[in-house]
Amino acid sequence: MGLSAKNLARAYKTGLWEEKCIFRDVSFELKPGKTFGLMGPSGEGKSTLGRIIAGLEKPTEGTVCFNGKPLSGMKKTEYAAFRRSVQMMFQDPTEAFNPRKRIEQSIFEVLNLLKTPETEHALRTKKMLETVGLSEELLFRYPSQLSGGQLQRLVLGRILLLEPEYIVLDEPTSALDVSVQAQILHLLKRVQAEQKIGYLLISHDEAVVHFMADSYGILKKGQLNITGA
Repeated sequence: MGLSAKNLARAYKTGLWEEKCIFRDVSFELKPGKTFGLMGPSGEGKSTLGRIIAGLEKPTEGTVCFNGKPLSGMKKTEYAAFRRSVQMMFQDPTEAFNPRKRIEQSIFEVLNLLKTPETEHALRTKKMLETVGLSEELLFRYPSQLSGGQLQRLVLGRILLLEPEYIVLDEPTSALDVSVQAQILHLLKRVQAEQKIGYLLISHDEAVVHFMADSYGILKKGQLNITGA
């Protein structure tokens, strides 16, 4: 089953009659507990492809299928379930939190959306923090008081509250210091092993992709060339 891209294309209008095709005929599959790495030069549409896979953008052509069903044919309830099951982790963690709210407030907002009883908020939050290796005292701080590594761990933790099946990782460590990058990558691998989450890892860093990915492809000149593990 899984999450798959079938013959995806994305084009933008550059004039009244002209279009520019970023990529075309892109196909690959994500599997539970596995990582597919997506590499390629800047400007080739890697992040756009990731947003299409996560349901945040629509392709010009082709189909994204979740558990064998095209997104375009889903009912509202089915699509809502897909959007919870497939999450996206962006490059800059500082943009993921409201700067005017304490971390605790941002976490509780997610639990409220999930209709988690307030009596369970503290326990769910504590377990989440343990999973991503953070202390509870961070809950009372504002985002500006935390490091990029701490914020990216919190981004992952907030995503994990939704119990996703797949996460699109869009350059998840490129905005962090080198020493912190390694910590986040090891955390992602541990979470994947424990929870069997499938990853689409978008990165320009070949070493990161080789460390994380079970298979990978290179998006270049509008085509995806899957080169294996």
